[in-house]
Amino acid sequence: MIDPDAPSRANPTVGQVLHWLVINVPGGDVSEGEVLTEYRGSGPPLGTGLHRYIFLAYKQPAGRITVDGLRADRFHVKPRLMFNMRNFAEAHNIGQPVAGNFYVAQYDDYVPIARSQTKDYP
Repeated sequence: MIDPDAPSRANPTVGQVLHWLVINVPGGDVSEGEVLTEYRGSGPPLGTGLHRYIFLAYKQPAGRITVDGLRADRFHVKPRLMFNMRNFAEAHNIGQPVAGNFYVAQYDDYVPIARSQTKDYP
């Protein structure tokens, strides 16, 4: 899951921000996959308008892929910044997405709570 609109859709200088990444998913069971980046929900900064949060699914070629880096728990933001899904897909030969979905979100009262749980918010 990525947010391409960071810090805002008008000025996406930090995006894409990686919000969730799971690889080596056996069959269709995401809960059995290898979590590289733990899920972190949306939290757009105040005054930045709507952000798109995009889920993409890829059909991984046979065998496991190995990824260096990109590991982040839900409490860390810095490793998630400046991600590029297209580059990741090309580097790991996973082709084009086979499915996707998205939602939009904007700043709300929960954002400060989520940020207070972050250890390295820029």
